[in-house]
Amino acid sequence: MTISRTRVIAILFGAAATTWGAGAAFAEDSGQCAGLPSQGALKNALTLARNQANGGFNLDMWATVVNRDGLVCAVAFTGSDRGQQWPGSRVISAQKANTANAFSLPGLALSTANLYSAVQPGGSLYGLQHSNPVNTAVAYLGPATNFGTDSDPMVAHRIGGVNVFGGGLALYNSAHVLVGAIGVSGDSSCADHNIAWRTRNDLGLDHVPAGVSGDPGRPDNIVYDITPQAGQQEGVSASGWGHPKCSSAATALAGSLPVTSR
Repeated sequence: MTISRTRVIAILFGAAATTWGAGAAFAEDSGQCAGLPSQGALKNALTLARNQANGGFNLDMWATVVNRDGLVCAVAFTGSDRGQQWPGSRVISAQKANTANAFSLPGLALSTANLYSAVQPGGSLYGLQHSNPVNTAVAYLGPATNFGTDSDPMVAHRIGGVNVFGGGLALYNSAHVLVGAIGVSGDSSCADHNIAWRTRNDLGLDHVPAGVSGDPGRPDNIVYDITPQAGQQEGVSASGWGHPKCSSAATALAGSLPVTSR
């Protein structure tokens, strides 16, 4: 018996769709995303944060939430459709969420912004950004119309990826348990951080135990301590955790972000 190429493709596509749909249902039914925001709650909190002054270009945003195992639980955007945000920022938001989760601990939170200086050539974490590559087979599966919805192909799967500029934050519940992370992308990296911070605060998942920022009220805040130095393109961070400045407005806003919950 001969099966046409078209028929084979249809069978494979149907099997993939069934697998990804079942995966999403499994994540929800098994409680793997318990205590983390739904897609609707994420979208609402992200939109509220995006609509505040953030020191960027006033652009629409993507956000992704992962659980402690790196499983994607929700993906959302703020615009009227998926094309109102930079399309590339969807996967970047997932990378940021994965990074903040992967390199935070129950007693120490590291934001993606905190990693910038350490991964530069000669830095203590140089090469980190090349580890844990994105699972592209998951990221781009199926029709683009599903991106940023409950049916986003990343949901219920591990996306991987490492991103080392502002926009990724670990999530700690009211019991101070590390439950995952959020990643936000779509504007300047500094604005991304400010928006992610406010989104986390609105979701009530900012009971951060400690960090490296030097600010006890904002332990994993972005650090602006890079100063120019001859022969160093990006300058030198006094603390080793510094991030480049994007705008004076974004820098000022970072210092007045809501303090984390206790």
